[in-house]
Amino acid sequence: MLAIVGIVVVFVMVFGGYLLAGGKFGIIAKALPFELMMIGGAAAGTFLVANNGHVVKGALGDLKRVFSGPQWTKEDYRDLLSLMFMIVKILKTKGVLALEPHLEKPEESTLFGKFPKIQHDHFALPFIADTLRMMTMSMDDPHQVEDCMQRQLKKHHAEVHARAAALQSVADALPALGIVAAVLGVVKTMASINEPVEVLGKMIGGALVGTFLGVFLAYGFFGPFAAKLNQTYEQDAQFYAIIRDCLVAYLQGHSAQVAVELARGNVPSELQPSFHELDEILAAVPADPLAA
Repeated sequence: MLAIVGIVVVFVMVFGGYLLAGGKFGIIAKALPFELMMIGGAAAGTFLVANNGHVVKGALGDLKRVFSGPQWTKEDYRDLLSLMFMIVKILKTKGVLALEPHLEKPEESTLFGKFPKIQHDHFALPFIADTLRMMTMSMDDPHQVEDCMQRQLKKHHAEVHARAAALQSVADALPALGIVAAVLGVVKTMASINEPVEVLGKMIGGALVGTFLGVFLAYGFFGPFAAKLNQTYEQDAQFYAIIRDCLVAYLQGHSAQVAVELARGNVPSELQPSFHELDEILAAVPADPLAA
C-alpha cells in the first residue's frame, strides 16, 4: 500500500508542480511515446545484456514484492518457531535417526506438511533437511555446522540480492540513456535549423523530454524499487537465520525451549512474538510431533 501511495505522490507532485508553474502537456505527450521507446527499449536491452536468465527471471518475478512486501508474515514466523521446536524436541528425545524418514522426501513429510508454506519454500525446506542429513552422518560439531549453514545463507543472500542489483543497474543507466535520447532530439532539431523559432522551440522541448524521462524513471521508480527489494530480502533473511540458530543451539546442548527462545531474537521486531506469546505457541505443540 505504501508503495502505491508513494507512486501517486511522485506523479502528483512532479506533474502537479509542472502544471501549476504554467507548463503544457502537449509537448510531453507528443514526444513521450518515442522517447519512452528509445529509453525504455535501451534500458531493457542493457538489463538483458548485463544479467543471466536466472537473475532476469528472478528480478521480474520479484517486482510484485515492491507492493506486497516481505515474503514471511507474523504467522509464518510463529509456524517456523513451532516447527523448529518440534525438530529439536525430536532430536533431544528420539535422536536424529528418528527424523531420517522425513528427510528422504521432505516435500512429502507429514512433519513438514503441518506447515505447507515452509514445506513449499525453495530454500527453507532444503536448508533444514540438508542440515539434518549432515547430522545423521555424525556431523555434530556446532562450529562446523554453523559455518556450513552460514555459507549456504551467504550464497542465498548473494543470489537474491543480485536481482535488486540488476534493477539498480538499470536505475543507474537511465539518466545517461535519457541524455542519449535528448542528444538524438537535438540532432533532429539541428537538421531542421531553417524552421521557424516556434517549431524549433517545440523540437528542443521534445528533445528535453528524454532527459526528463531518464532521470524521472531512475530516481522516481527503478532506484526506489531496487531499495525496496533489498529491504524485503534483508527481512526475509531473518527467517532462515532462525533455522540456523535453533539447530546450532541444539548442538550446543540447549533444550528445545531455550533453542527456540534464542532464535526468537531473529524475528523482525514488528513481527516478533513476546516471551509469553512464544510460551503459548509452544504449549500448543503436540507431545509427540511425529504422531500422525
